[in-house]
Amino acid sequence: MSGTVGGSTTPFAHADPIYSGGNELALLKGGDALFATMGRVIATATDEVWIATYIFHQDAAGEAMVAALLAASQRGVRVRVVVDGFGAKASLSWLHQVFDSNSGVALAVFRPIDRWYRWLQPGQLRRLHQKLCVVDNEHGFVGGINMIDDRIDLNQGPTDEPRLDFAVHLRGPIVLPIAQAARAVWTRAWLGRDFGEELRALMRSREPMARLRSMWRRVRMPRTQPDNGNAGLPEEWKSLERGSGPPQSLPPVCAAFVLRDNLRRRRTIEHAYIDAIRAATSQVDLITPYFYPGRSFRRALTDAAKRGVRVRLLLQGKVDYRIAAMAAQALYAELLSHGVQIYEYMPAYLHAKVGVVDRSWATVGSSNIDPLSLLLNLEANVLVRDTVFATALDAEFELALVSALPVDLQRSPGGSGFRGIVRRALVAWAAYVYLRVAGATGRY
Repeated sequence: MSGTVGGSTTPFAHADPIYSGGNELALLKGGDALFATMGRVIATATDEVWIATYIFHQDAAGEAMVAALLAASQRGVRVRVVVDGFGAKASLSWLHQVFDSNSGVALAVFRPIDRWYRWLQPGQLRRLHQKLCVVDNEHGFVGGINMIDDRIDLNQGPTDEPRLDFAVHLRGPIVLPIAQAARAVWTRAWLGRDFGEELRALMRSREPMARLRSMWRRVRMPRTQPDNGNAGLPEEWKSLERGSGPPQSLPPVCAAFVLRDNLRRRRTIEHAYIDAIRAATSQVDLITPYFYPGRSFRRALTDAAKRGVRVRLLLQGKVDYRIAAMAAQALYAELLSHGVQIYEYMPAYLHAKVGVVDRSWATVGSSNIDPLSLLLNLEANVLVRDTVFATALDAEFELALVSALPVDLQRSPGGSGFRGIVRRALVAWAAYVYLRVAGATGRY
C-alpha cells in the first residue's frame, strides 16, 4: 500500500511508493530541453552535484555537460558521477581522462566489464539503468534520457530526427529520496561492491579502524578550492537564478519517487503500474520502446480493456534491437484480441518510458516494461497524482500518436495460428533462460 510522507519517515527506505505534496514538476521533452535546464541549474550549484546515468557519451551534449560539471567543481562544489560499466563502455576512457584526479570530479563505474572474465561474475547482467541528477538537494531530475545527443544512436549512428524521450525537473520534498538514491548507487560503485558487503567485511576485520579509515578515504571526495568556474559553459546555461523554480513549472503536486533494485524494491515499479491500471476507469496510455511484461501486467491491461477502459500502447516502429521488437510482437495477438490498442511510433527511435491513467496519475522514468527493467536492472521512476501534469503528458502521447501506425489484428507482425504459437513459445523460452542466467527467480 502506498503512503504519504510524514513524521520521521524516510522515503528511500520504503519498498512501497511514498507520496509527498508540495512538489514542483516540469515535464522536459528530449535531451535538448533536459541538458539546457540541467546545465543552468548546475551552473548555480554551491554545495554538491550527483549524477547517475546508463550512458555518458562523448558528443556535443556530453562535452557540454562535462564542462558544466568541471566548472562546478572549480567553484568548490563537490561533484560525483556514476555511469554503468556496459552502457558507458565506449566513452569510459574519455570520462576517466576528463574526470581525472585533478578535476575534482569523482567518477565511479557501476559493474565495470574491462576484462572478459567480468561477465562470469554473478550479477553482471544487472545494470545501472537509472537516469538521475540532484543539485544542492534542491533540484532533482528523473527520466529516461541518457547523457547523449538525441540524434545519435550508438548502434545505428546519426539520425535525422531526435529520439522521443522525457524527463522531469523536480523541486520539493521528493528531491530527498532522489538524492538518497543517487548517493547510494554512487557509493556502491565507488566502493566496488555492495556497501552492505563492505560493512560485513568491516565487522570481520582484525583492524576495523584501519579498514574504516580506508573506506572513508575512498568515499570522501575533497572539494577543490573555489574560483570563478563557469568558463566554457554555453551562455544559455548561466541564466538561471539560484532558488528559482523549474521553467514553466506546474502548481505544487503530489508525487513519489520509486526505485527498482535487487533488494527490498524488486517489484515496486511494476506494482505501481499494475495498481494504477487496475484502478483505471476511463483510459490507460503507455509508451515504452521495449515491451514484454509478465502475466500479471498483461492481465491488468486486458482486464481493463474488458471493462471498457481505453487501453493504448505506443511502442517502437523504428527498431533498434530486433530481438526486443520480436518479443513485443509476440504478444500483439493476445493483447489485440482483448481490445488493447497498439500503435508503432515511426518518425524516430522511441526511448520514452511514460504512462498516464485517467489523466490523474502519471509516471515518467527509466523503466521499460520488459524483464530487464522489471526484474534485473536498477531503475527509477516518478509517480505523479495530478490532473494538470497527467493531462500535459497525455497531450504528448496524443501528439506522438499522430505519427504512429495502428497495428491491426489481421496483419499483426507477431503472427497468428500455429506460427504465432511457436513464436510466442520461443520468445518465452528465451526470456526464461536469460532471466535464470541473470539470477532472477520467481514467476514473471
